[in-house]
Amino acid sequence: MDTNIAYGLMLATLGFFGYVGYQAATEKELDTDEYLSARGTQSWQRIGLSLFASGMGIWILFGPSEVGYWGGFWDVVGYAVSASTPFLLLAYVGPMVREKLPDGVTLADYVRMRIGRPMQIYVGIISVAYMFTFLFAEFTAIGKAMYVLSDMDPIIPMLAVGVVTAGYTAYGGLPASLRTDRIQAWVVLWLVVALLLILFAGDIGSLISDAKAYNPEGDLDWSIGSMSYMDSFKSGLALVVAITAAEMFSQGNWQRAWASENEEALKKGSLLAAALVLPLVFIMGVLGTVAAAKGAASDPSAAFFILLEDVHILVIAGFVVLGIALVCSSVDTLQNAVSASINRDLADGKMDLKQARIVTIAMIPLAIYLATGPTIVGFTFDAYSVFGIFLFADLLAAATVLPVLLTLWERIDSRASLAGAVCGLLSVVVYGIYTADLSTGIDYLTSPTNEFGLANLEVFLSALIGSGLVTITGSEILIRSESTVE
Repeated sequence: MDTNIAYGLMLATLGFFGYVGYQAATEKELDTDEYLSARGTQSWQRIGLSLFASGMGIWILFGPSEVGYWGGFWDVVGYAVSASTPFLLLAYVGPMVREKLPDGVTLADYVRMRIGRPMQIYVGIISVAYMFTFLFAEFTAIGKAMYVLSDMDPIIPMLAVGVVTAGYTAYGGLPASLRTDRIQAWVVLWLVVALLLILFAGDIGSLISDAKAYNPEGDLDWSIGSMSYMDSFKSGLALVVAITAAEMFSQGNWQRAWASENEEALKKGSLLAAALVLPLVFIMGVLGTVAAAKGAASDPSAAFFILLEDVHILVIAGFVVLGIALVCSSVDTLQNAVSASINRDLADGKMDLKQARIVTIAMIPLAIYLATGPTIVGFTFDAYSVFGIFLFADLLAAATVLPVLLTLWERIDSRASLAGAVCGLLSVVVYGIYTADLSTGIDYLTSPTNEFGLANLEVFLSALIGSGLVTITGSEILIRSESTVE
């Protein structure tokens, strides 16, 4: 596509979303609580669309297809399931958390009530690290997508998206993000369905054959790229465990828990989001296996874009608009969520509205800078290193999620929960010692991967199971000892 046309489409789409966000912000005067939580204002339909839109970032055009390109059936299924399980968990535990803490904003607010301030800070750090990494990864992805589609200099869409989303998000907070989410959700749904029908409806037989075919390049020993390959269950399950645990600490979801009108609206909205996300991510993963059937890709992360070669310019135009809608829907949510977590969890709720707005704006230049792939103190922010940051945050989340969620059970002691989170990480070291040696166990803490560089299922399960066992066992011991004293 001609770069000038792509510029026009990008600016028009951004201008529209900026206008929608600005209009939402002018409807009523905001205080800090309304800015961060939009408390009790959203019906279940609005919550469902907002959760869907905020969860469907530009990564949807890269992540699932790359997983499909490298893996087999279970990798694709695992990625799709991992995208929807956080919403299913939110539908179940969200109403309980909201009922116990009606004036919360983030999950760490609940953590403070049940476990204490130190654990709130720890959960806040995990959340900010995970969400900020996600934020600059989204900027990286939109730069790559616009370059592939139109040869646009990647820094230009990064800056344009950053300026517009920071503008309406800093001004209107969560209410502005919720309003744009609804529009973005419909844009994403209609464009994805229409564009996929245009691309593939006429030749379903060939599409299915390519999905079943293996990567024809013989030198790619572990690029399976076939939906017929059924031996990837472990790696698929590792994706579910790692991503689900981390997404439970994505505070954008929890902000929407308190933005819901009531517990029923939260439950139904979360289920709607899960129902929308699962098939979309699965289809995009299958298309990665279709791309693999065409041979080795120069950039496997952009495998889906191989299927767009030689298509009509109107299809490319549709994907330009889709890409901008996707990145805006996730970036504005992440800006709000990071700001909320810094305000409530790290700053102990002592930031006023002006300071919250400054934080929202200030994070964007840093995120865009990291998205350009700089080298800082010998550490290069490339695709491999960012994946490593994600996995590290995932492991911290896996060791913490059960100690936090188990506190919904009244028999769980807060001291045992804190010990469980620590022992979840120690369980990883123990697993490394059991399978190899102490050095391996320590290495797993910073690099929880297998021999292929992918998420190591056993490492994540050891963190999950170890933290849960210590939390439950420790609580029982403490409760019985206190009963004996009495």
